Amino acid sequence: MAAAAPLATLRADTPAGAALSNSQLAAQVIMAGIDSCGAVSGAEKRRLTAIPVGAIMLFKKNLTAAIPDIKRMNGELCAVIEEACGIKPFIALDHEGGIIYRFENEVARLPAPFSYSRLAVQEGTGAALARIRLDAALAAGELNRLGITMNLAPVVEPLTAENRAFLDTRSYGEDPVWAGAAALSFVQGMAQGGVFCVLKHFPGNSAADPHMARPVWNAGTGELKRLVAPFQSVITAHPRCAVMLSHAVVPAWDEKNNASLSPDIIARLRNEYRFDGIVIADDFSMGAVKGIAPPEELAVRAVLAGADMVMAWPNNLGAVHGALLRALETGRLPRSRMAGAVARIVRAKQAYNPAFSSASAENPSERRAARLTGFPFLRAVCR
Repeated sequence: MAAAAPLATLRADTPAGAALSNSQLAAQVIMAGIDSCGAVSGAEKRRLTAIPVGAIMLFKKNLTAAIPDIKRMNGELCAVIEEACGIKPFIALDHEGGIIYRFENEVARLPAPFSYSRLAVQEGTGAALARIRLDAALAAGELNRLGITMNLAPVVEPLTAENRAFLDTRSYGEDPVWAGAAALSFVQGMAQGGVFCVLKHFPGNSAADPHMARPVWNAGTGELKRLVAPFQSVITAHPRCAVMLSHAVVPAWDEKNNASLSPDIIARLRNEYRFDGIVIADDFSMGAVKGIAPPEELAVRAVLAGADMVMAWPNNLGAVHGALLRALETGRLPRSRMAGAVARIVRAKQAYNPAFSSASAENPSERRAARLTGFPFLRAVCR
């Protein structure tokens, strides 16, 4: 077993994955859906032992069991993956509020984001932002007690005539300044409860639902800058978050590629918007990217373009992992690119939530340091 290394020393520009095998590196950049509900099936355990992913995403089908069973299931998922690679996964879901709600009735449903814009009119902006922060903190407490550590929310995009048909009440409102402030309050509240947020969907969307069709957002450069400003305001004030890329084509920034596959748009996010956190590509099984290439090939292209994490489902997890592994082993996907992605993922975990601490660092002095500093330790098996 490799000597434990403090994750606090890992940087995105160093070979952070040096202690991980190629197979483990390829697994860590995947956020995977699961089939289990209430208890992790034997088949699921075997799949996640072979491919110990960096994150698990939960949907309504996974959350119909009793609350104690959901909590137990999430603990089992973390244990299986940590045993396989030494790194606990994020447990993620969409908990935006309003119509985006994955539970039955046991967990409180947050208000629709747009409803807070009405509250701002009635009671003032300060009161509305305080309410968003409080509601998010209370929701995060519920999620955290269930073992859920990542929220695929909030929607940061302002509402426009073009995207209203798709986003509707999922957006905080039409004013970009208000949308940014509201999203920031949500992220801060979630952080208070120990839940890591994912800002979505950068840089934006049009009327077409990307689940069904390819959105094309024809805003000019000036309009783009104004409407993308909320992302920058949140990133600047609260850099400990992730950003999810949309599948929209934004001709002013890249005439050819969907944002989720665009080196130019990801480079803009990194360089112009100074974002050094996790970049997540939206689901490549959506209609927006159908016909470009199989999902596993799109996953490789996304990581090559600069994304740090891609999504997979139980029925194509093996194909996505296999494609990433082949690209890594043939040199198509440089190891430094994959290691940089994994470093960002691990760094977010170790900096954000003490629940990611490994239960047993190998060295007693490291165990003492972990207790004192809250930093976890990587227990990676070299294979």
